[in-house]
Amino acid sequence: MPLHPLGDKPLTFPGPNSAMENGLDHSTPLSPGSLRSAAHSPLDTSKQPLCQPWAEKRGARGTHEVRYVSAGQSVACGWWAFAPPCLQVLNTPKGILFFLCAAAFLQGMTVNGFINTVITSLERRYDLHSYQSGLIASSYDIAACLCLTFVSYFGGSGHKPRWLGWGVLVMGTGSLVFALPHFTAGRYEVEADTGVRTCPANPSVACADRTSGLYRYQLVFMLGQFLHGMGATPLYTLGVTYLDENVKSSYSPVYIAIFYTAAILGPAAGYLIGGALLNIYTEVGRRTELTTESPLWVGAWWVGFLGSGAAAFFTAVPILGYPRQLPGSQRYAVMRAAEMHQLKDGSHGKASNPDFGKTIRDLPLSIWLLLKNPTFILLCLAGATEATLITGMSTFSPKFLESQFSLSASEAATLFGYLVVPAGGGGTFLGGFFVNKLRLRGSAVIKFCLFCTVVSLLGILVFSLHCPGVPMAGVTASYSRSLLPEGHLNLTAPCNTACGCQPEHYSPVCGSDGLMYFSLCHAGCPAATEMNVDGQKVYRDCSCIPQNVSSGFGHATAGKCTSTCQRKPLLLVFIFVVIFFTFLSSIPALTATLRCVCDPQRSFALGIQWIVVRILGGIPGPIAFGWVIDKACLLWQDQCGQQGSCLVYQNSAMSHYILIMGLLYKVLGVLFFATACCLYKPLSESSDGLEACLPSQSSAPGSATDSQLQSSI
Repeated sequence: MPLHPLGDKPLTFPGPNSAMENGLDHSTPLSPGSLRSAAHSPLDTSKQPLCQPWAEKRGARGTHEVRYVSAGQSVACGWWAFAPPCLQVLNTPKGILFFLCAAAFLQGMTVNGFINTVITSLERRYDLHSYQSGLIASSYDIAACLCLTFVSYFGGSGHKPRWLGWGVLVMGTGSLVFALPHFTAGRYEVEADTGVRTCPANPSVACADRTSGLYRYQLVFMLGQFLHGMGATPLYTLGVTYLDENVKSSYSPVYIAIFYTAAILGPAAGYLIGGALLNIYTEVGRRTELTTESPLWVGAWWVGFLGSGAAAFFTAVPILGYPRQLPGSQRYAVMRAAEMHQLKDGSHGKASNPDFGKTIRDLPLSIWLLLKNPTFILLCLAGATEATLITGMSTFSPKFLESQFSLSASEAATLFGYLVVPAGGGGTFLGGFFVNKLRLRGSAVIKFCLFCTVVSLLGILVFSLHCPGVPMAGVTASYSRSLLPEGHLNLTAPCNTACGCQPEHYSPVCGSDGLMYFSLCHAGCPAATEMNVDGQKVYRDCSCIPQNVSSGFGHATAGKCTSTCQRKPLLLVFIFVVIFFTFLSSIPALTATLRCVCDPQRSFALGIQWIVVRILGGIPGPIAFGWVIDKACLLWQDQCGQQGSCLVYQNSAMSHYILIMGLLYKVLGVLFFATACCLYKPLSESSDGLEACLPSQSSAPGSATDSQLQSSI
């Protein structure tokens, strides 16, 4: 197969000042099989484009031209034989970064944004418990664990862009499957807020009609999440290594930080867009008397998944067209090798063979080399502790805000989105920025991670505070306004005994006495209503709400009572701090992982790390948080004798459970990062180890130059 030159202009190195870059002397030609050279960094596209138009690549060679393209590998951007000249302008690190950012944005928006936003709606629409919705969220990580070894091992030595492109296609298919229950479960038929919940209650409602069996759609949601996990597996293993191996070592953290910032901004957009969609009724185009404050309201949760699925298909096409390696990428291998962790027995040299990892026979040795790397193992464990908190808290933080501040599902999702945008996105980008600007290398990167973990550990202590819950008659307070002991529920009182209220009809109202009532019926309100200045329905002459001089007859307003929590600003500020410093350490931790292993093992190392992170963190995180949040439930939905979703939570218990979980995993993270920092020993301290880890050089003349290049590190 013919070689594809970089352009008609020769690549020359005019002088020693411009020739020296990061300690590498480019003034001497290197052996054809070793490192590709160029006069300028790939980032400097204004001075020397990395990929000239295809029509110009047939020019004559210059006298001092230096070309280093691996034999038999095309560097053209296109699909098989179709490589038009107009596409070659995208054949740069910035070009692939753009499309990978788009894919990461879609993945984050769908998996960590839309799904977390619609959890409450899915529980309400399909009669799910919190632990069941947690299992749906964990299905993503289960799929990733099953696919990571195969994808990272064989994809690491294969055509990475093709693996990435097909993965995005599978991810888009998962979004369409996730939206499928909306079209197959039938219309969402519910009773209006008025009439049936006033006093007296409508006795004609048949209890048998309440059992639907919709909880079985949990399996369809799990399948959609499973496809999401399969499709996203190459993105954060092969995508990261593809970026890292095609840019200069010092710029790699910035590129990866931009990539992960897009992945963090995706969930933020998912929370904001998902929150807006929840204000639209799920049966789009149909009129309903339900309001967004009603517990029976279900928003248009499925629209976002249709949009993200279609966008994923459009994003996958350009990614499939990128070459195996971008032009001018091999010259950065030496710098990466200098930072690898040194194994005591020197066995890292076994992985330097260019054919290592291409067959299944090398799999046991590859795993063994990683297991002998203590820094890598400790970074994996630290990542697992962080992942437990990130997945658990991101899944249920909207529900936490909804309970603490007495918000609707859409308001809570939107508020959390406003927190994630600057905190998560800013922390992720600044993490890579600091590594680049402070020139952090080796153990200094791990120390930075340790510092961030300690600060976020201190921020977790804010969960020792909580907002007092709005008192609810018959649940947390008696109808005479005295506090009820925990677990002593009694929704029936003399004032509403004659109403015949049914426990299946939960529609909270706020009384003029400051108490919240289970429904209009439980408040003893008749059907007569009027509208106040805010457009809310007001029910007067409620028998359970006492009369007083200031408010006249006892009345109730539809919806929850507004929270007057004075600690709301403090809680939001410290939640911001926890999110910011947690994500601030993400790119430095990833950079440390990439640097502590050999080049041929980096994709596989990321795959193994993601397996550990997901098995120990991503999978149990949402399930564990869902379980402890269920423990804080005060009032469960009664579906004709069967337990439904939780209606009322105890705010203090919810905060304390999150505090215990946060402290546990943050302390473990501090210990893992501190130990990794103590045990880390870079190969640059040993010239023999560095030489063993460098990619094997060809036997062509010029190998002596390669040795000089290595010794200059």
